[in-house]
Amino acid sequence: MRRRQDLPQKVCATCGRPFAWRRKWRLNWEEVRHCSQRCRENRLRSGPSGKSR
Repeated sequence: MRRRQDLPQKVCATCGRPFAWRRKWRLNWEEVRHCSQRCRENRLRSGPSGKSR
């Protein structure tokens, strides 16, 4: 089993926070850009700073 620190990480395109690999993303990790459903839905309303425009 891998430790959480050893998993690949990315930075969310919406909020700018780092997030780690999850098992549900194993088939399309290269395409994942957002840390959560909430960030994915709000991607058009906010920029990388996380504040509304």
